[in-house]
Amino acid sequence: MALYAIGDFHLSFQADKSMDKFGSVWKHHEEKIRKNCSRLVGPEDTLVITGDHSWGKNLEECREDLAFIEALPGRKILLRGNHDMFWDVNKTPRLNRDFQGRLSFMQNNYYAYEDYALVGTKGYTFEGPFYLDRRGRIIGWDEEKEAHAKKLVERELVRLRKSFDAATADGYRKFIMFLHYPPTSVIETDSVFTRMAEEYQVQHVVYSHCHGESRFGDSIRGTYHGIPYHLVSGDYLKFCPERIL
Repeated sequence: MALYAIGDFHLSFQADKSMDKFGSVWKHHEEKIRKNCSRLVGPEDTLVITGDHSWGKNLEECREDLAFIEALPGRKILLRGNHDMFWDVNKTPRLNRDFQGRLSFMQNNYYAYEDYALVGTKGYTFEGPFYLDRRGRIIGWDEEKEAHAKKLVERELVRLRKSFDAATADGYRKFIMFLHYPPTSVIETDSVFTRMAEEYQVQHVVYSHCHGESRFGDSIRGTYHGIPYHLVSGDYLKFCPERIL
């Protein structure tokens, strides 16, 4: 039983919002997702999808998108992304009831994978605006928006700890941590999220959200303080899920 991850499907079977303008990699990206998942993910495997599932503004507008995800092989665990308007934190229990046995939604909870606990939350990170010099180097940023971002980060940190606490209470000591947003901003070398990963000695950190070649390096990739960090944005992976375990 393998564990795979990928994010940022940005499906729009009902919303009619094409992603083609963001580059050739997005052309027919739905078929790439279907083909690659069918080739790699087996019925006994687990696939974690790290947010931005659908452009639908409510559950009815993303029914076909969720049906597409449901039809992919394996057990599907969904994390909330910043564009998932159909899902707020209070709706998680209802979504898990409505899609029981078909899709699992991760927020303020955890899921077991062998002897690991899969924990996660949407996360948040400050994305500017930044002020640049003529060489493109960051020389400042909007401090008012940074202060607002810090409040959102603290909210997400509380939600993430709930996931860890629930798993720990059930006896789990091995963790894989999932975020939608990257764990650090472009002006950070570490963050509350990296420190929490180290606190719980997680085995892997998996995140997405960073789109386009100019954004792929916005946060940590590779091993940091002994923990592997994986960027699994769909376009970064060319819509081929990455095996984590």
